[in-house]
Amino acid sequence: MGMPNANKIKPVYLIRALRLPFITASILPFIFGSLLAKNNFHSLAFFLGLICVGCTHLSANLINDYADSKSGADWQDRHFYGFFGGSKLIQDKILDESFYLSAAVVCFAIASLCILILALILHSFFIIVIFSLIILLAWFYSLRPLAFSYHHLGEVIIFLLFGPALVMGGYFIQTKIFPTLIGFLLSLPFGFLTTAILFTNEVPDCPDDKKAGKFTWVSLIGAGRAFIIYAFLICAAFIFILANVAFGNLKPLAVFSLIFILPAIKAVKILKQYPADKNKLIESSKITIAIQALVSIILILGLIL
Repeated sequence: MGMPNANKIKPVYLIRALRLPFITASILPFIFGSLLAKNNFHSLAFFLGLICVGCTHLSANLINDYADSKSGADWQDRHFYGFFGGSKLIQDKILDESFYLSAAVVCFAIASLCILILALILHSFFIIVIFSLIILLAWFYSLRPLAFSYHHLGEVIIFLLFGPALVMGGYFIQTKIFPTLIGFLLSLPFGFLTTAILFTNEVPDCPDDKKAGKFTWVSLIGAGRAFIIYAFLICAAFIFILANVAFGNLKPLAVFSLIFILPAIKAVKILKQYPADKNKLIESSKITIAIQALVSIILILGLIL
């Protein structure tokens, strides 16, 4: 099957291949980090950074499907669930692996162009170094020979990329200051919540991943006990929100985010009661994605208001 003409690809398939709805997991922490420097905010640098973040995330999504198809992980269960198990467009013979690889390269090229412009604007070579490290971790999260997600390291990579890297990266683009202790502390809730999204998606994938030689934290403790680590990740996120409020890093408005402990409890119950029911686990994935997005918005509003 040859590479399809991009002009003939249905928008619904392109959105599905890019996993476009998941992009909030990257752009919201970046927006938060950028707004930390609201007294020194540069609009052009922000929009270039936002495009770079979005394209880097999309390129990683595409490479993930490409790598998981190559390894056989996404071929174990060819049903499309929407939240885990990949986009299944390769398995459904709608798109092929070469399309995913080519599209990932295009997204990477756009992100790289934005970074080069930012380097010129900021007069900083360091931003190219940071971006190079981020793209390395993002692509080799699933791509061989490193394939971090296949060797119990995927969760750590996601925590770093979607927490500290995005928040402190956004702040750095505005101020050229990196790293900062306050920025790191403020990034922790984002890191824990996005890792929780990954973790809840790993539970239904666990049996299929193990068959393909992909070993996650879920495979270490078993799907039946995965709810324990999920609960820890959620609790850690809210604990650090409260800690940042106590330290004066966040406005008291951030405390309102604790209301989302209630749907998190529901997600824990689903993971505990139905660890092998993929259809039931779709709900826990939806809940966790919503929690990450809504908590992020509250934290951003705390900076704006």
